[in-house]
Amino acid sequence: MPARQEKTVSDSRIIMHQLMMPEHANALGNVHGGHVMKLVDEAGGIAAMRHAQRPCVTVAMDSMTFRSPVHVGELMSCEAFVTFVGHSSVEVHVIVRAENPISGATTHTNSATLVYVALDDAGRPCGVPRLRLEREDERLRWREAERRQEQRLAETRRGSSG
Repeated sequence: MPARQEKTVSDSRIIMHQLMMPEHANALGNVHGGHVMKLVDEAGGIAAMRHAQRPCVTVAMDSMTFRSPVHVGELMSCEAFVTFVGHSSVEVHVIVRAENPISGATTHTNSATLVYVALDDAGRPCGVPRLRLEREDERLRWREAERRQEQRLAETRRGSSG
């Protein structure tokens, strides 16, 4: 098997925008949380695929707390970037913001961390490029992600033994 190449965080970082319309919201004009989660998963999946250069599937979404609503008429953005990679897994952090396109006022509405697994042509997990960390904030996120990964693996072991 050839050596895994290396990619940087910026190689796969994306920002996805969508204008929130009435069909995305409830009667109060607040965008449905499920719609926000769908867009978060899409942005995270794109960043994971750009890193892996393979199809990727979602295997976990860490908790998502909604700090403030996204409203109809606002431009919602999902900024997604890789924070950790394993052999076949890619952890992606997504930051959601809502912008009033007229005033320019922007609100950080929520964030989430998701884990994807890269798939080979037969649909089995396959190796992904290593992550080259260039800045101190990237190294800090990596260390935090290692702890989350350890917790996920411990939870999986507890669940499979019971």
